[in-house]
Amino acid sequence: MSFNSSDNLPVERTTMPSSRQPLSETATKPAARPSRADGLIARLTEQIVGGRLAPGTRLPTEQTLAQECGVSRTVVREAVAALRADGLVVTRQGAGAFVAELSQQRPFRIGVDALDSLERVIDVMELRIGVEAEAAALAATRRTAADLRRMQRALATIDAATRSGARAMPADFEFHLAIVDATGNPVFHDFLTYLGQFIIPRQSVRQAVSSPAAQSANARLVQQEHRGISTAIRARDATAASAAMRLHLSNSRERYRHLRASLAS
Repeated sequence: MSFNSSDNLPVERTTMPSSRQPLSETATKPAARPSRADGLIARLTEQIVGGRLAPGTRLPTEQTLAQECGVSRTVVREAVAALRADGLVVTRQGAGAFVAELSQQRPFRIGVDALDSLERVIDVMELRIGVEAEAAALAATRRTAADLRRMQRALATIDAATRSGARAMPADFEFHLAIVDATGNPVFHDFLTYLGQFIIPRQSVRQAVSSPAAQSANARLVQQEHRGISTAIRARDATAASAAMRLHLSNSRERYRHLRASLAS
């Protein structure tokens, strides 16, 4: 993949991102069975967002929710923690959990199950193009010698993994992380870390393994794109760095589109 998950995808290189194609048949993987906590989270979220639980309302106690929903108190605590992370509830020590005052203004969140379709994967790739192209431009103007060494170590690790047949994804992610860290803006780091931990869409295409020869050819193309980004950042050429990153991620998006078309045919 490069960090954009293209390791095992058919090679289809482009110099100009193509327009979005309508999806005639969405490729899917078997849906994971929701946990008890997922069910409780969905139930409470619906009640809060729908207005049945007004801002400031105290949620039932752990014991009450556990009895009403037929779950353990551990499940209740897990659900409340998730709602708190989403900004839907606030907790007060000794008083319990309360519906947040701004509960309908939910933070940006993409769940792992959102990547069940390749269409959604492509949507995420388009988001990354915008964010990481800007990050590459900023990195070119702000990078340090230490940043460059970190990028080179990541590229060398990718090369070694490719030669040995090992997974290059961790080193690939480290390369992209080194670039966003070179911006000096910690928000880029937080955003990319979120994507890397939760929505790298590798599992959704696990079944689409191409031949070893195709994988090798694809890995060489991806690494060539990486080096183009690195070279532009080293030269402090913000325009070239942004263009190289945009090309890199756009090519990955096109590989997903190619896969989507092949699975739908």
